[in-house]
Amino acid sequence: MSNQLDLLQDKMPSKQMAASFEGASHVNRELAMWHPALRSADAEIIPAKDSLDARSLDLQRNDGYIHGAVQNHKDSIVGGFYRLNSKPNFKHLGLDETWAEEFQEAVEARFGLAAESPDCWFDAAGQMTFSEMVRLAIGTSMMAGESLSTVEWLKGQRRPFKTAIQMIDPIRLSNPYNDFNSPIWKKGIRFDRMGRPVEYSIRYTMPGDMWDYENQYRWKMIAARKPWGRKQVLHYFEPYRVGQSRGVSDLVSILKQSKMVGKYQDIVLQNAVLNATYAAAIESDMPAPDAFEALGGGEDQQQEWAANYLSAIAAYTGSSKNLHIDGIKIPHLYPGTKLKLQNAGQPGGVGTGFEESLLRHLAAGLGLSYEEFSHDFTKTNYSSARAAMGETYKRLQGRKKAVADKFATDVFRLWFEEQLNAGAFNDVLPANAPNFYEGLNADAYCACSWIGAPRGQIDELKETQAAIARIEAGLSTYEKECARFGDDFREVFRQRKREQNMIGDLELTLSTDGTQGTMDAGGDAIDESPKRGGEGDNDE
Repeated sequence: MSNQLDLLQDKMPSKQMAASFEGASHVNRELAMWHPALRSADAEIIPAKDSLDARSLDLQRNDGYIHGAVQNHKDSIVGGFYRLNSKPNFKHLGLDETWAEEFQEAVEARFGLAAESPDCWFDAAGQMTFSEMVRLAIGTSMMAGESLSTVEWLKGQRRPFKTAIQMIDPIRLSNPYNDFNSPIWKKGIRFDRMGRPVEYSIRYTMPGDMWDYENQYRWKMIAARKPWGRKQVLHYFEPYRVGQSRGVSDLVSILKQSKMVGKYQDIVLQNAVLNATYAAAIESDMPAPDAFEALGGGEDQQQEWAANYLSAIAAYTGSSKNLHIDGIKIPHLYPGTKLKLQNAGQPGGVGTGFEESLLRHLAAGLGLSYEEFSHDFTKTNYSSARAAMGETYKRLQGRKKAVADKFATDVFRLWFEEQLNAGAFNDVLPANAPNFYEGLNADAYCACSWIGAPRGQIDELKETQAAIARIEAGLSTYEKECARFGDDFREVFRQRKREQNMIGDLELTLSTDGTQGTMDAGGDAIDESPKRGGEGDNDE
């Protein structure tokens, strides 16, 4: 009896707990049929990944909004030039700051020269510069949820270094011979017992490329790293659950809505075109049943009567002579008919609040503000535009860190390792420089940040004054403020020095009338914004 009572007491709290949450109810009308399964991230993603990727790519090809969103991510994260900002950890290496500055400039100069060379040394295919490769990685990660590339070792007579990167479509990452997934093999990746990738299986061709039939069922096995730790596969994605093996497209949550928005716009525009096709219509005042009855016709004769009636109207209007008043034609219509002019086709649903709500939903799913997604700034003021840009900036900084910076840093590290072993930096490395392969020395040598696309400015005067105020208050640095414009502060300072020297050498006197209203002699910003309520006005 006591055991039964204990069992009863054990069950009671769970029932009470279930009743405490409306979201867990199984009798609520809205929730009664909602029974999602509890599965691992891979069990959710892997079976549906091919379909999700195909539909996402189709939207990117055919939907203007989605295509624009992908371009927005590329332009806002990478821009036209992805610049290395080397920051070696000289304290960990036991070296001084003077060495760090010399090393920094030498590394940035050599890497930048190779990265943006028109010979495209970093691209194994020789088609893209380093910045273009980073842009592609961002675009691929948005459409497929991940970026994939392999590290190659190319030997050529003119190559300044052998390290090269082969960009690969993530769709080619699949199990050998399309085998079933297992605890070890998951969608083209073999894991160890701790969940660390140790090998990748990459298909030679895309599944739909039937012209390369010989390679349709061939896979290449690539180890994740060399025995000494050098990466061979660069695979990046932003996981949203623990134990996730593959990335998933950003478009997953809005695929259905995006397709419906496209259909909605097509139907509205087709309706507008149809209305615009017919400029006018001739209407009859006589009801059809009365006309049939007057003519003695039944239902069988309705079609014949309609044809005869329309033929009579056509013959009458075609042969009638129109009246003219001051050159204006006045039609003489068939008795019992009138002319109704049609309004030009108006896309009544496009641009309405309903469409705006749909676009806001899509923008939220892609991590963009409505204004930047739809390019509609008609209802935006300065404050709301700044807020929208700030929210988008935070989201894109996460994508920059998870994909663009990881990819760029790994490529830089692979290049630096080769150059270091080739003796390219012997001129800036001291004799007692620590070994690259010991402990965290590789991370210390290759520590860096990346300067991407400049942040947009809405009011340049206000934002420039804010930057000056941050620097003067010690809340920011010239390095950070120049990076906001996509520039390296050292290059900016050197250029300013060259310009000042040239101005002095040429004995030029440059007018500063255009800036006197906003800067004083010391370069401090002066607030000359309009006062409210006549503040500061003189009554003299």
